[in-house]
Amino acid sequence: MADFNQVLTPGDWQNGAVNTVVEIPMGSNMKIEWDRTRACFVLDRVEPTIFAKPVNYGFIPQTKDEDGDELDTLVVCGPIPTGVWLEAKVIGVLDFTDDGEADHKIVVVPADDRNTGDSINSLDDLGERWKQQIEHHFSHYKDLKKPGTTVVNGWGDVEAAKKIIEESIARYTQSKKP
Repeated sequence: MADFNQVLTPGDWQNGAVNTVVEIPMGSNMKIEWDRTRACFVLDRVEPTIFAKPVNYGFIPQTKDEDGDELDTLVVCGPIPTGVWLEAKVIGVLDFTDDGEADHKIVVVPADDRNTGDSINSLDDLGERWKQQIEHHFSHYKDLKKPGTTVVNGWGDVEAAKKIIEESIARYTQSKKP
């Protein structure tokens, strides 16, 4: 398997397009993570089925969020298998805290979405109900094991997402310097 941090760039993030790699397909309760040390996917744990992912969950290569992991993405479309990468359009960000650490989720849609006619360009296009469902999931998915350790702080627009991507690329670049 290719090392996504070696073969992919973050993408054209300044213009709102990123490369993202899917770790967990929408509907799965398998917590699959990219192991950057071994350059492969690993099953970290099995979550309760009531907390299956409401969207595809992935990461942007060559980034590092404040929690030390690659910057997470929420890929809004039908289920995409683990290990598939795609070019995606940035539409916003979920400001999220997990165990006291910032753990942002960049919200994206496929760059070429003929199903919707490329009509999703911002979080507003997804509607309030969609945001409420995502907030509920991330506020409660650890309740059975570590209650109260996750906090949804709010939402940011495309420009806020780009700023977080830029900071995460800089953090990754800095971590690679000798």
